[in-house]
Amino acid sequence: MSNPVWPYSLPQRPLAQGFNEQARETAIRTQMEAGPPKVRRRFTAGIRTMGMQLRLTADQVATLDAFYDTTVAGGTLPFDWVHPRTGVAATYRFVEPPFYQPVARGRVWTGTLKLEVMP
Repeated sequence: MSNPVWPYSLPQRPLAQGFNEQARETAIRTQMEAGPPKVRRRFTAGIRTMGMQLRLTADQVATLDAFYDTTVAGGTLPFDWVHPRTGVAATYRFVEPPFYQPVARGRVWTGTLKLEVMP
């Protein structure tokens, strides 16, 4: 079964302001009695976290809520979308529910997302 796809009616690129991406630590360090610590990989594929903001209309807020609540089952299912920095298709999962702030009297909103980029 294929993953759901990010809705085409939602912005396909996040706002530059507020975008961040972080690789998770994939190494483990063990302190030795003498000398430098040993370092080895804990796992081969690390999950990256990504924070972003989207400019949304009220209709797009409803679409994103439906996508989060129903399509990806409250953020428990992965979905496919194009990576905003690389332009390559990637698989994502929500870390937390979307957060919204009004920009223009409830007609325009800023949606804040925190996602994991799956290996």
